[in-house]
Amino acid sequence: MANLNVYSVLVVLFLTCGAVMATKENDQIIKENNCETKMGLPCVLEAFTSIFERGSISNKCCGELVVLGNVCHSALVKRTLENPLFKDLTPTTIIAKSIQTWNNCLALIDSPSPSA
Repeated sequence: MANLNVYSVLVVLFLTCGAVMATKENDQIIKENNCETKMGLPCVLEAFTSIFERGSISNKCCGELVVLGNVCHSALVKRTLENPLFKDLTPTTIIAKSIQTWNNCLALIDSPSPSA
């Protein structure tokens, strides 16, 4: 019986430490890369809406997202998912939308402009 209690405590500690480490890792990435200062607020809201709600992102904001970089983009999305306000969202769906938004913006920015 004591072994079961010790095992339970270890599992809880492991899971708690893992969640805290993931949060600290994302926060560290965001801080080290100045992620929160690389996009203007209107574009942050557009990107958020396109990933966490239903909406689209403009060409201008796609440009800002690509300049932000995939490392910052991923860390910001993951940190947002860790927020209790978003606990009802399905992380796999949000991550898929995040990747789709990133790939669409990257393709848009990388594609040559049509000739006039």
